[in-house]
Amino acid sequence: MPENATTGPAVTVIGADCSFKGEASFEGSMKIEGKFEGKISSKGKLSVGKGAQATADVTVGQVHIEGTFKGNVTAMERIELTSSAHVLGDIRSPKLVISEGATFVGNCHVSPDALKGGTQNEFVVPVAATPIRK
Repeated sequence: MPENATTGPAVTVIGADCSFKGEASFEGSMKIEGKFEGKISSKGKLSVGKGAQATADVTVGQVHIEGTFKGNVTAMERIELTSSAHVLGDIRSPKLVISEGATFVGNCHVSPDALKGGTQNEFVVPVAATPIRK
């Protein structure tokens, strides 16, 4: 991971007043505080800040979401949704942490084998858990 002698590991920041559309890749870590739309790929860590809005297809090492995220996420190590997170999309990772208060609407595949084989389209088909009786 690239390091700066005075600040430690390199962090790419998309500021609160910034809007980005396109493809991004990075080596260390990236934090989105503003708006992002597109595709992100890295072996590093992605953070979506509390006021951020991201619409993306993401494949990274780790993801930490505090803001609003729409899209599919594949994390090689871990996905964490904090209490302020709003996520709409499918997720795949060996580890998942969802804090109380987080909103998650989508399908998830979480297991040590989550990244082996399979495709993004192999998520579980939603089925009503309990019929509503009148």
